[in-house]
Amino acid sequence: MDKYPVDPKEDDREPRFTFSLIHDVADVLARKGYPKVESSQDFVRLQQALYEFLYSTEFCHYF
Repeated sequence: MDKYPVDPKEDDREPRFTFSLIHDVADVLARKGYPKVESSQDFVRLQQALYEFLYSTEFCHYF
């Protein structure tokens, strides 16, 4: 059984989905050899991609 997407814990606001989470993911990517995320636009794009993976059933359209 697939575990993703998950249901948010609250209606409009997901307390686990914070800028700190996005920053941590960006740090992991940089440690794995990807370019460091530095621009606000790149952080927004990473946030959108991660949100889609976690909560959207439409994520699979990328593959």
